[in-house]
Amino acid sequence: MSLNEAAYILDPALWAREVLGLHPDPWQSEVLRSDAKRILLCCSRQSGKSTITSALALHVAIYRPGSLVLCLSPTLRQSGELFHNITRFYGIVAGKFPAAAESALRLELENGSRIISLPGQEQNVRGYAGVSLLVVDEAARVPDDLYYSVRPMLAVSGGRLIALSTPFGKRGWFWREWVEGQGWERHKITAAECPRISPEFLEEERRSMPAAWFAAEYMCEFTEAVDNVFSFDQIAAAVTDEVEPLFGVNNNV
Repeated sequence: MSLNEAAYILDPALWAREVLGLHPDPWQSEVLRSDAKRILLCCSRQSGKSTITSALALHVAIYRPGSLVLCLSPTLRQSGELFHNITRFYGIVAGKFPAAAESALRLELENGSRIISLPGQEQNVRGYAGVSLLVVDEAARVPDDLYYSVRPMLAVSGGRLIALSTPFGKRGWFWREWVEGQGWERHKITAAECPRISPEFLEEERRSMPAAWFAAEYMCEFTEAVDNVFSFDQIAAAVTDEVEPLFGVNNNV
């Protein structure tokens, strides 16, 4: 093994820069180099969150033979987009790390590693075990029951979980994990922090979009869902154990 290869194994950010030709932002380098088991990425549109997780997925598959990398997205189209990013990067290194098999949403390398991209239906994801890296794309739109059904995949393998998304209201597991979850490394990247998004574009978007949508899509704020009649805080304030039931409760029934 060459000194360069040894360095690439130890430093995925260096590999992404020198081999894939990426220019990671500081936060992207932090994510690539992180050894955290659980990572939440709350990021603006076009911030590069899918790009950097695609690079990490490929790095794991190449340098950890026999790995299973599972990428979960809410829809088939989104699964295809994420996998396209991965295969685009793989095309750069394919000559050095040959594939044993490849299909529309699956890449298997000769070293025994697999990368599989799946749309978000529970019947699609059950049955996988020994997952080395689980990537949940557009996580705020992945249903709670699906999220809780995939977590056990990491139980035996000790694999990593990376969830990336823009906010989608004060609801769902992604929001709950962001505000109160334990054991997560968190990264929040607004559009104002992304060097590829100009202030002029942001100002135009601010003027053109409803404030709640702009706050969620670009400022990474968990706003009230646009279809909610009552806010989360109003609902929470209305729930109390001090209110007597309208009809008597017979505990003997």
